[in-house]
Amino acid sequence: MDAALPPLTASTLYLVATPIGNLEDITLRALRILRECDVVAAEDTRHSGQLLKHFGISKPLLSYFQFNEARRSEEIIERLRRGEKIALVTDAGSPGISDPGERVVKAAIAAGFRVESVPGACALIAGLTASGLATDEFHFVSFLPHKSGQRRNKLEALKAIEGTLVFYESPYRIEKLLGELNEVFPEREVVLARELTKKFEEFLRGKPSALLEIAKKRSLKGEFVVLVSGVGS
Repeated sequence: MDAALPPLTASTLYLVATPIGNLEDITLRALRILRECDVVAAEDTRHSGQLLKHFGISKPLLSYFQFNEARRSEEIIERLRRGEKIALVTDAGSPGISDPGERVVKAAIAAGFRVESVPGACALIAGLTASGLATDEFHFVSFLPHKSGQRRNKLEALKAIEGTLVFYESPYRIEKLLGELNEVFPEREVVLARELTKKFEEFLRGKPSALLEIAKKRSLKGEFVVLVSGVGS
C-alpha cells in the first residue's frame, strides 16, 4: 500500500499532530511524513526526540519555541526555499494551537509556501466531545492572561457567548481559575478534563463552587481542559 501513496511535496510545511498522552493516538500518515520529511521542527527537541525514537525514526531536529520563533521562522522559510519538506510538531497535539507554531505557519503562508495539516490528537476536541456540554457551537479561549485584572476582564467579556467556552489551564492555576469562574459564572455547568488519553484521565463535572471544594481537598495534577456551558445552556 505504501508504494501507492504520493511522495511528499517539496517546499511544504507539514503540520503533524502528535499524541497528547497515549502514544497509540499517532496516525499512520503522521508516521509516514515524519519518516519521509527532511527535517522535524519541534517546540522541544528533547521531547520530540523521544517520540521519534519510540517509533524508530531518526531525523534532524530543529528547535522552535516562544523566544526564538522569529529567528527560526526565517530559517524554516529559507529551508522551504531550498525545496525541503519540513514536519512541524508541538510537544503534544496539533501544532499551531496554543503554541509558537502559529507564527511559523503565518510566516510560511506569507512567503507563499504550501502548508498542509496532518490532523490527529487535540486536547481541545478530546475534552469537548466527552464533556457532555454542547458541541454545536463553542468558543476556544486557550490560556487566560496571568494577571488577575486581565483574567477577570476576559471572563467578563465572555459572559454573553452562547456556545461552550473552552480553556486550557495548568495544575498550578486551576484552583485560581475555579475561584474566578465561581465569581463570574456561578450557575454555569463546568467540566474539568485532566490527563486526557493518559492512565489517570478524569472528568469532573459540576458547578464552579462544587469543583472548587474538590480542588481544595485534592491535589489535581496534569494539564487541564476546562469547559463552561454557554449562556442559556
